[in-house]
Amino acid sequence: MTGSGGALLVAGTTSDAGKSVLVAGLCRLLARRGVSVAPFKAQNMSNNSVVTLDGGEIGRAQALQARACGLEPSVRFNPVLLKPGSDRTSQLVVRGKAVTSVGARDYMTHRQWLRGVVADELASLRDEFDVVICEGAGSPAEINLRATDLANMGLARAAHLPVVVVGDIDRGGVLAHLFGTVAVLEPEDQALIAGFVINKFRGDVGLLEPGLDQLRELTGRPTLGVVPFADGLWIDAEDSLSTVVDAPVGRPGPPIGRDWLRVAAIRLPRVSNATDVEALACEPGVSVHWVSDPSRLTEADLVVVPGSKSTVADLAWLRQSGLADALSARAAAGGPVLGICGGYQMLGRRIVDDIESGAGAVDGLGLLDMDVEFAADKVLAQSAGTAEGIAVSGYEIHHGRVTRTGDVPLLHHHDGTPEGSVRGPVIGTHWHGLLETNDYRRRLLGRVAAVTGRDFTVSPDTSVAAERTAQLDLLADLVEQHVAVDEVMELIERGAPSGLPVVESALTSP
Repeated sequence: MTGSGGALLVAGTTSDAGKSVLVAGLCRLLARRGVSVAPFKAQNMSNNSVVTLDGGEIGRAQALQARACGLEPSVRFNPVLLKPGSDRTSQLVVRGKAVTSVGARDYMTHRQWLRGVVADELASLRDEFDVVICEGAGSPAEINLRATDLANMGLARAAHLPVVVVGDIDRGGVLAHLFGTVAVLEPEDQALIAGFVINKFRGDVGLLEPGLDQLRELTGRPTLGVVPFADGLWIDAEDSLSTVVDAPVGRPGPPIGRDWLRVAAIRLPRVSNATDVEALACEPGVSVHWVSDPSRLTEADLVVVPGSKSTVADLAWLRQSGLADALSARAAAGGPVLGICGGYQMLGRRIVDDIESGAGAVDGLGLLDMDVEFAADKVLAQSAGTAEGIAVSGYEIHHGRVTRTGDVPLLHHHDGTPEGSVRGPVIGTHWHGLLETNDYRRRLLGRVAAVTGRDFTVSPDTSVAAERTAQLDLLADLVEQHVAVDEVMELIERGAPSGLPVVESALTSP
């Protein structure tokens, strides 16, 4: 599994501690220095995925990390993806293709052959690239899962990788998190932990330094960086913890006109590809919030029903929560509604699902005149076409197919095939990423402003791609300024550390 190139594993004390952004920042920094670098996440659990050029799907964070490296997304960068469909089951995606649906205990039976998949892909990348920056999953201190671990210390020990552990100080208790993460590990795993990085620090770092000195005394390991909180970092958030009800999306500038446009994105229980709405949040004067209260739909200028990994279950939740009635009332009053993928399917008249939920025929909300039927094979495609004379692009990840429609198409594929629906103020599409087409997004927002009577002018030069690039450069700048990059590079070149002390605990003591 070792390959010839250097490698490093970035682990985290918790989910959303900063692993993904630190990997992206390191990748971007190395790529700017002319280093041949690739990202790798052995196993990811996320419903935010993208379609790759090689015809599969991977976690969105790995797609962003690939962009940081100057590479196209590839299934090689995330060979195992779990897409939760409920609290107990997930769809297992291997090398970009859905294999089966598994529960937690069922998944254990797949670990051995998945370990081989992970080993082969990492070795291949290390043979091709000078450096591979690996990202862990969750926390390496989940000792109840250690025996079957593919992405954290299991990967590090198999490939003899040095490990840097990142902790989020914004949540509090970061020194205990870092110490405890090392202390609960077996001595053989501890031996690979080379140092720490603290993320989202606010204030005077001098006040933190005595704690860092004590942490080094207790563990024998240095803190390699203290990265400050950066309010401007927000795009392409992958973890579900970032999709918080009532929290704003992005950091939009003030409106060009007098009024703001208010967008309410419904926070479905199994929301997928939540990053679709980030394109709207790039626009000056567009305020995007995740909502779950029906009253929030009344005050919004545009409501977005996003994708879902469990369409029928989330449709039932819309009804139970009162949001379905609020959507119907809104549409009847002429209020703009946009459905994307699973959200689009919910807006139709009928869903036949013997695949994802096994529920059979289910009534949709009836805001669009179309029927959807789920098929066993998943549509995975990068798509391009035209909408209202504008060249548009996006990607598709869905089991549901439109089997009948009486609606006007929203757009057409390049081959002329219609896609999506328009019925009065309600529109929908299976395409993710459509809103990243700048001209189309401007057209949509201008229409919403006209319908709602807002004094709002769309910015003529907002670019989602440029914003994404700026975010990656900001990450690289933060890493360069606040992380001991030379020491990190020594770890990558030298490999796993040696001679580090064992941190004694109830689990590591004889």
